[in-house]
Amino acid sequence: MTNNANSQPLSKLNVFSLKGVQMKTFHITWLTFFFCFFAWFGIAPLMPLVSEQLHLTKAQKGNIGIAAVSATIIARLLVGRLTDKYGPRKVYTCLLVICAFPVMFIGMAHSYESFLLFRLAISVIGASFVLTQFHTSVMFAPNIKGTANAVAGGWGNTGGGATQILMPLIAAGLVGAGIVSKQDSWRYAMILPGFFLLVMAVLYWKYTKDTPAGNFDELPQTSTGKKENTFLLAAKDYRTWVLTIAYAACFGVEITVDNFAASYFHDDYKASLITAGLLASIFGWLNIFARALGGIVSDKVGKRFGFNGKVSLLTILLLLEGLGIMWFAHSGGLVMAIISMFFFGLCLKMANGATYSIVPFVNPKAVGSVAGIVGAGGNVGAMLIGFLFKSMAYATAFFYLGAVVFVVGIIVLIVKLMNKKTEANRVINGVEHEAEKSLAA
Repeated sequence: MTNNANSQPLSKLNVFSLKGVQMKTFHITWLTFFFCFFAWFGIAPLMPLVSEQLHLTKAQKGNIGIAAVSATIIARLLVGRLTDKYGPRKVYTCLLVICAFPVMFIGMAHSYESFLLFRLAISVIGASFVLTQFHTSVMFAPNIKGTANAVAGGWGNTGGGATQILMPLIAAGLVGAGIVSKQDSWRYAMILPGFFLLVMAVLYWKYTKDTPAGNFDELPQTSTGKKENTFLLAAKDYRTWVLTIAYAACFGVEITVDNFAASYFHDDYKASLITAGLLASIFGWLNIFARALGGIVSDKVGKRFGFNGKVSLLTILLLLEGLGIMWFAHSGGLVMAIISMFFFGLCLKMANGATYSIVPFVNPKAVGSVAGIVGAGGNVGAMLIGFLFKSMAYATAFFYLGAVVFVVGIIVLIVKLMNKKTEANRVINGVEHEAEKSLAA
């Protein structure tokens, strides 16, 4: 734990490097988050099979979609506080082990009620996002935090795209091998993502550190902020809540699309299970570059225009996202639907990255709690959107959703205009100025 370059946050992100605890942690973190997302939404592309076997109504499927994001709200708030106190290594490992079991055992559900409970339990794994963002935030310097957070989050979120393709193929492979019937294939297919969570729990515990300088229990207590209630610090700052609303309008939409896209293409466009999953996966695979792009652009904008510059970028992305969703709702055909989904998906995922480029600068003493509250906002948004999709046709729901996102963009713009010269703007400019000086040195 000497005070040298190896124990300091990195000021550059070299994604091809595994050198140092910072880059090892970065790669293990995003890969772990990938499998968390894969497990979280592994059942989504298999829902037509589940619906057929359990005889689910549209209202029941809507409730399942709501359950898929509901427990994450409380879990993210709790995990944010626990991470500030105990460190990401311990909390992430425990979360992975706990959540592996409902993922593997969801196949034991034989009624709507039992399936709903399993889906609710699985949604706790969504708290992994808070841990991912915290861990990348402490491993990298201010000038690159947004980029590192966005790349890790984006690559992890591709698990939502991968599952749309791979889970139907895994289920079909089990049927083709004569292991199970088509009707029961979803039950056995879900064992695999649960097993991956256990594997990643071992890797996370063995190969990561809480900070570049070591684990929390190896550091002086004051350096981890344990004496302060970090949740209250985060909750008292209005900027936390502005970002929470913004994240509800971007990530909340993302996990809704992850949940409903395959069913939408299957039901409304009569696509086969595998084809519907393939089309839905286009949205998920955008995370390979789109969220990272949002973080990169936000860092560059922040370097020149400060905190308010980052917020301006977020506003533009939310407005374009809202317009894109409304276009998607009235696309009129499959080709135009895919094009419009690509457009609003690009804006949405860039907005995700831009949001978490701002999060580490709201309160450096409470990064975990701020990340937890903002992250929970994404799931509150998804839960509310779930009620929308439960009560009306998909096209109508998407149109109203686009309008709401556009309004959120306007709200963020108004708040920004009312607070042009905030203390946060001076703080971020000061922090980044210091980062520039250290880089020059």
